[in-house]
Amino acid sequence: MKEKSSTAYLLLGSNIGDRLYYLEECIRLLTEHLEIGQRSSIYETAAWGDREQQAYLNMALEVCTDISPADLHQTTRAIEQYLGRKDKGNYQPRTLDIDILFYGEEIILSNNLTIPHPRLQFRRFVLVPLNEIAPKLIHPVFRKNIQTLLDECPDDLPVEIFPSDEKNCR
Repeated sequence: MKEKSSTAYLLLGSNIGDRLYYLEECIRLLTEHLEIGQRSSIYETAAWGDREQQAYLNMALEVCTDISPADLHQTTRAIEQYLGRKDKGNYQPRTLDIDILFYGEEIILSNNLTIPHPRLQFRRFVLVPLNEIAPKLIHPVFRKNIQTLLDECPDDLPVEIFPSDEKNCR
């Protein structure tokens, strides 16, 4: 019996090398495993935690999947590694970072996976693109929608639309 399909939200980010290529290739690889719905614009954002790094390109994706949250996590980690990500700790430059922000209304707290993403409410680089595609989405822990979380976000780092060809990542 096939599992029920769920809607999840991902955040993609890259700040090493050809950042746009890594986002485009990530989307191509993700489509082999799940259905991509809405996509935010691409945003250029200051690196969180270490402002001496190159800025990130970030975007949010809505995806429809029938794989479990754990399998989705495994899939995103495999794509990150395939595209050259090296784990060197927090706040390090990355060819690609894929965060699972939400998976339906599930709340998961385990050693290797936390959903919803535990710090999304503090980060404009997450909330701005997510708000573009899902402003009314309700955070299952805080019971607030994304627009409200963005309005309340204490982060003041700049998040600007990246001037790219409309065809990119579409």
